[in-house]
Amino acid sequence: MRKPLPFNDIRHHQAHQFLVDEAYLLDAQQYEAWLDTMTDDIHYVMPVRVTTARGAGFDTAPGMDHFDEDKYSLTQRVARMATEHVWAEDPPSRLRHFITNVRTFDEDPAHLLVESAELLFRSRGDVNESVLLSCGREDLLRWDESQDRWKLARRKIIADESVLRMQNLAVFL
Repeated sequence: MRKPLPFNDIRHHQAHQFLVDEAYLLDAQQYEAWLDTMTDDIHYVMPVRVTTARGAGFDTAPGMDHFDEDKYSLTQRVARMATEHVWAEDPPSRLRHFITNVRTFDEDPAHLLVESAELLFRSRGDVNESVLLSCGREDLLRWDESQDRWKLARRKIIADESVLRMQNLAVFL
């Protein structure tokens, strides 16, 4: 079992600050700025969660994802958000990303592995009920020497439920 960095380690503070700042950008729907927090080779994936017997050895459906994206596809989704063709988000959702249980692991001098829990609150218009989505995330942060900051190189999102209780996944986690 890998040992997490202590909470007073500067790299843990930096990783935690990265996640808090990212949550702000997503809540404020500043998606262009959010894209800038990612490496060009980002891998952003959310496997489909399944319920299996305890000894099955897996809890996601092999080869099935809610989304499996790279920088190009994320950029296209963000660009679409600025058009009149984003019917799933018109009117826009009201979002709040709660990030907690942050644990940071030292991969090597240029990378940090960061585990966190996320609770997304989403409100849609005046007639739909609000929705909560709970998930765990495993992120790989990479140090960008040219910009002197951490950037997101990989994110794996694991929902805590097999059946998602929202109409669509037109938001970012």
